[in-house]
Amino acid sequence: MELPEFAPGLSARVELTVTDADTAQSLGSGDVPVLGTPRLLALAEAATVAATARQIPGGITTVGSRADIEHRAPTPVGRRVTAQATLTKVDGHRLLFDVTVHDGDTVVAEVRIERVVLDRQRFIARALGD
Repeated sequence: MELPEFAPGLSARVELTVTDADTAQSLGSGDVPVLGTPRLLALAEAATVAATARQIPGGITTVGSRADIEHRAPTPVGRRVTAQATLTKVDGHRLLFDVTVHDGDTVVAEVRIERVVLDRQRFIARALGD
């Protein structure tokens, strides 16, 4: 498998308007009606995927392998959050990202995410036990 050329500095931004389905109450990660940490992580991962999407050739994908989340501020239903991901380091098959999630001027979270570049079909076959 030939690795795509990823350079530090690649970035992407994704947005989410928080709904009831995104809350800690709905996700089972707490009992408060604010953006749940599992949904925040999914948003941060979506930003990392978007950052590399244009450079991923067919048959290659990335999967999340590690995340470190500092969820700093609550975000109520109806607010819009923005996740900005930046590729900070490439180490062979490993891609390391810093993601900052904002609600306006407020930093809601800082997330470090590691993704691994791999052969998509081989990964799926392995997951299915083939």
